Amino acid sequence: MRTTIYGHLRALVIAASCFGLGADGVYAQSAALAVKAQQAYMIDAETGTVLLAINENTQFPPASLAKLMTVEVVMTALSKGQVSADTSYPVSEYAWRTGGAPSRTSTMFAALKSSVSINDLLTGIIVQNANDGCIVIAEGMAGSDPAFAKRMTDRAKELGLTGSSFANSTGLPDLPSKTTARDMVFLAKHIHENFGDRYSLFSKPDFEWNRIFQRNKNSLLALGNGVDGLGLGFAEGHGFSAVVSAERDGRRIYLTLAGMEDDKARQEEAKRVVEWGLTSFEKRSLFQKNETVGNVSVYGGAVSSIDLAVHEPVNVLVPINNPDRLSGRIVYNWPLNAPLEADHNAATLKIFSGEKLLREVPLYTTAPVEKGTLTQNATGALKELLFFWL
Repeated sequence: MRTTIYGHLRALVIAASCFGLGADGVYAQSAALAVKAQQAYMIDAETGTVLLAINENTQFPPASLAKLMTVEVVMTALSKGQVSADTSYPVSEYAWRTGGAPSRTSTMFAALKSSVSINDLLTGIIVQNANDGCIVIAEGMAGSDPAFAKRMTDRAKELGLTGSSFANSTGLPDLPSKTTARDMVFLAKHIHENFGDRYSLFSKPDFEWNRIFQRNKNSLLALGNGVDGLGLGFAEGHGFSAVVSAERDGRRIYLTLAGMEDDKARQEEAKRVVEWGLTSFEKRSLFQKNETVGNVSVYGGAVSSIDLAVHEPVNVLVPINNPDRLSGRIVYNWPLNAPLEADHNAATLKIFSGEKLLREVPLYTTAPVEKGTLTQNATGALKELLFFWL
């Protein structure tokens, strides 16, 4: 039986904030900013610091935000060479009626029985929020929309989006799909960081297909505050939502807002929260690359404890005004058994702002630990037993 237990952290003082070192990383600032959204989540791209967290793991219908998962599946297939940008798929009657001109939903007006390339379908989905484009791709790549939706859900699980499941490629409300604000933020981050060659499609101002010109459906691009993607959604009974990426002066944030009462509130809140996220924080350095953070107990080893270090610099963002108290702890699964190799991922550093989780950082052993003698093992076993029960 393995038990979660804490290691010993070094002490560190940062300005007015005391940081006790003793693993998970989130900096939730919901108390510092009141928002109208029912669910909200925002992180800093560079440090991973969570700037805002309100009901971030509460599920809601993604509506058209589901298209971001569709886009990810297509971009992954392109990057692996499973399809090419020139691969063409036919527009079936189902795709045309369900997501095309007769549907009276967002569409790229793909003509019935025509063939459209993946490049144009992807552009239509991203720029025009095209439901017909999604279904054509789903049928072409997986044989049917439900089959493609299963592929979307499986891919979401691979990416760690544990609160998300998809019933179709479009987000149309025929079948129940679910996601969370946290999942959508990490999907946005993944798309931006892994598909930079196609990310510019999200800010493409317009697209013409079948001789019908349409401007980009993402109205947040017009805010002029650094927003350069990703998408908007609306679900009856659950309100308006948005997934946003914004960059200014070298800083990027990812944001999800959901459960807002109307588009006006979505526009106003997105603008206000993005501005707050990009201007209200400053970076603090906690640990340098390969710096030792603390130590944990080892069972059955030639030594009773081992030092742990970070692989990369550990930085967080703190509010410029009235920074909260920062704290941290090392978390690992007890018992940690010898032998251990050097550079073994043995624990996690969890950094907190007040009671809110700020960041999770993996920690690695700084040296190998050989298996101990019988006497060392017996002594270690007694210490661990006493430590566990006390």
